[in-house]
Amino acid sequence: EHAPACFTLGVRQLIVAVNKMDTTKWSEDRFNEIVKETSTFIKKVGYNPKTVAFVPISGWHGDNMLEESPNMPWYKGWTKENKAGVVKGKTLLDAIDAIDPPSRPSDKPLRLPLQ
Repeated sequence: EHAPACFTLGVRQLIVAVNKMDTTKWSEDRFNEIVKETSTFIKKVGYNPKTVAFVPISGWHGDNMLEESPNMPWYKGWTKENKAGVVKGKTLLDAIDAIDPPSRPSDKPLRLPLQ
């Protein structure tokens, strides 16, 4: 539900953290199902799923957040395309580190949205 708002606001890089994997007993099938459904949705919004890192995590247990999880031996890591080429990683922290910093047009006039 956040994807349309993000795209409208100009956010062009996404990370999809599939949380609560512990409640599915670390199911690879459930993760792949969520990746497929989410990819279809974000494609309709305007994102390219090849540029999105999908990371299975358990926030409660800390699995795949900072270090690889032993509970998901089937998970080989995420791969995404960016301007520099193909980037790979395994954890949520890796995905955050792989985000390209946005340009800061400091030489242009300041613009603020008003409501």
